[in-house]
Amino acid sequence: MKNYRRSDPRFSLCGLNCGLCPIHHMEDGCPGCGGGEGHQPCAVIRCSQQHSGVEYCFLCEEYPCQRLRDSLEFDSFLTHQHMLRDLDRAQKMGMETYLEELGEKTAILEKLLAGYNDGRRKSFFCLAVNLFELSDCQEVWEEISSQTTGTQSPKERAALAVRLFRERADERGVELKLHKKPKK
Repeated sequence: MKNYRRSDPRFSLCGLNCGLCPIHHMEDGCPGCGGGEGHQPCAVIRCSQQHSGVEYCFLCEEYPCQRLRDSLEFDSFLTHQHMLRDLDRAQKMGMETYLEELGEKTAILEKLLAGYNDGRRKSFFCLAVNLFELSDCQEVWEEISSQTTGTQSPKERAALAVRLFRERADERGVELKLHKKPKK
């Protein structure tokens, strides 16, 4: 949205972890909401501008509003499932601490994309890192690293990482699937 800028484009106004988005990790990818020109009009940004330009929805006196709750029902190319949870966590722990944790998750995601993406796993890894707590991501990453050998093909490394994330998902009751809006 024109003239809209964020102090840190990795975490959006509405609680999306833009730093964990598949498009953010493409060459010339999206810089996150408020990270540059060319973004589509956003109802939440317009709402923020009507409410004293709050930087995060949790700073608004109407938080959590119905507009934000409505956006939780379906995912886009990035999961919306934990938007309110992540906004609440950022509010409680403070933005600096939240962004440090997001930075650690982003570093794990970047390692997965660099060494374990067989060309078909970017969205899966983005979703998994987004949905798991940092401690789970760190533990799964340690398992992946300990089971990786120099002789595995990219496809075998990807299969290993996916298997370990799916096993953790089963343990934690996490559904590693985007909730897309049904086509009419």
